[in-house]
Amino acid sequence: MNKISVIITAGGIGKRMGGDLPKQFIPLGGKPMLLRTLECFYHFDANFELILTLPSDWHAYWKESLQKFNCTIPHTLVSGGDERFHSVKNALDSCSGALILVHDGVRPFVAKETIQACLEVLATNEAVIPVLTIKESVRERQGSSSHAVDRSKFLLVQTPQCFRSSVLRDAYNMEFHSGITDDATLVESLGIDIQLIQGNEENIKITTQKDLIIAEAIFANQNKV
Repeated sequence: MNKISVIITAGGIGKRMGGDLPKQFIPLGGKPMLLRTLECFYHFDANFELILTLPSDWHAYWKESLQKFNCTIPHTLVSGGDERFHSVKNALDSCSGALILVHDGVRPFVAKETIQACLEVLATNEAVIPVLTIKESVRERQGSSSHAVDRSKFLLVQTPQCFRSSVLRDAYNMEFHSGITDDATLVESLGIDIQLIQGNEENIKITTQKDLIIAEAIFANQNKV
């Protein structure tokens, strides 16, 4: 079986959340959000090679948190870069897996079924990402006006975004530019087809105070006694 590396990106400082504590360290059910995310992948498969990107200034804080919560999950800590692109590029140096999953550190509710579906499709393809369909009506803005568009043509992208190692490494040999919004965009620019699987709605990206309220509700629902 191919070894699998998981890059968990937490290189940002979470300005949209407010406060001095980066969003990845905000408590969720009593533990730092980032630790919840790390546990998701470790509990799915303890053999995953876990690589975590963090701003250098917060490495000591993270290590203190691990001690506080008695976390012994094996993982490699890598310094994050100025952009997500640079954080992932730094982390690739620590990846030895034939398959690489890239996940947002502030998505602590990725379902085991989502990870499993990604890996099953990746077994016979080069790239796969989880997506959700859009429920609301969608409009496209054009200057001061707008018009309705067919929402069935659009999808919401989640993580983990999953790739053959050789494909992702080739993609990250490219120069950074502002049009790179995620790993799939970068890989797609090489002419690689991106396969899609159904994500899970709870797999939200927690970036604002309102997101955090929703996250607490999801956590409480998932941990009912």
